[in-house]
Amino acid sequence: MTDLPQIVDSHCHLDFPDFDGELPEVIARARAAGVTRMVTICTRLRNEPTVRAIAETYPEVFYAAGTHPMSAAEEPLATLDELIALATHPKFVGIGETGLDYHYTADSAEVQKTSLRTHIEAAQETGLPLIIHARAADEDMAAILTEGMKAKPFACVMHCYSSGPDLARTAIDLGFYLSMSGIATFPRSQEVRDIFAAAPVERILVETDSPYLAPPPHRGKRNEPAYTALTAKIGADVYGLPFEDFARITTENFDRLFAKAASWSQA
Repeated sequence: MTDLPQIVDSHCHLDFPDFDGELPEVIARARAAGVTRMVTICTRLRNEPTVRAIAETYPEVFYAAGTHPMSAAEEPLATLDELIALATHPKFVGIGETGLDYHYTADSAEVQKTSLRTHIEAAQETGLPLIIHARAADEDMAAILTEGMKAKPFACVMHCYSSGPDLARTAIDLGFYLSMSGIATFPRSQEVRDIFAAAPVERILVETDSPYLAPPPHRGKRNEPAYTALTAKIGADVYGLPFEDFARITTENFDRLFAKAASWSQA
């Protein structure tokens, strides 16, 4: 164990080939950095057994699953029944990631919207938080999330937030959370830091999105859960808080949103 402030990596991809053969060491380094829990995300349902096995192997690891918007046109769409069935696993703690990405895959916008609405319905039915990927689709994303909340409330995190201030305000107004990734640590990301600074710290999570988006001094290299602490130190600066306080608050936020993970860890 470590005496460092405890923190949670709320979004990583431990099944990706970047970590092949190294997971025990990667998770040990996370522990040593004070990262006591991780949520590994399945982006294609056909990979769910592999992701589930990682969560079953490591006590610190939980998982979520869905169809990533950039894969929506090439993967069988997740069904409501499939997602509800997955949610019965004790370490399955979120729905997604899902969402809209018009930066690379605008041509599949309609199928992405269909997929997103199915995931929203699964979050509504299971009570698990929705995990949203949003890129270059702010207006449609705000409209669909608002529409869903009017139909039946659900919990949600806007993962790796780097969209505009209007979508951030909509998310906060709906009661959702924003997750801070390594993007917020990049020198040219002042606009992203300003968006976070305008949001209540009680609605902030931290993540790596590893193996992507490593914060300095590892930028350009493989990211890993241990580096959550580096992003959180920038987050503490954004809010003018001691690192220990920011780590505690974001961990409390995680426990409130991912209540199933919080309950499991206390069992």
